[in-house]
Amino acid sequence: MMNSEKTISEILKKCKTIAVVRLSSNSMRASNGVSAFMQEKGYKVIPVNPNETEVLGVKSCNNLSEVEEKIDLVDIFRRSQFAGEAVDQAIDIGAKAVWLQEGVIDKSAAKRAADAGLLVVMDKCWLKEFYKYGK
Repeated sequence: MMNSEKTISEILKKCKTIAVVRLSSNSMRASNGVSAFMQEKGYKVIPVNPNETEVLGVKSCNNLSEVEEKIDLVDIFRRSQFAGEAVDQAIDIGAKAVWLQEGVIDKSAAKRAADAGLLVVMDKCWLKEFYKYGK
């Protein structure tokens, strides 16, 4: 069930390789702070941003299909109107889960992901949820 404690806990515990869509090298951006925290907690973070070459010491990919390893979670830091494209790519590459960050809402994309068998979290902050459920 989308946004349930069970879904969030499962993602936090089982999804260790995370592609972060629109991860920015700007340390003032939420995507950077959240992703740096993920790295500190032992998660593997893969930046997906065509406007970056490297973020947090990791080479950035232009899109999800360029990522060479198996992705567990696609974490989306895009405006809501662009989130569906990232969700569709996550489905196409066989990700286990998608996480639309706080303020990112696309109900039809979330439904497509759930219908494809992915775990789905929408309009929640990964970092805040980690503090609630991930310890």
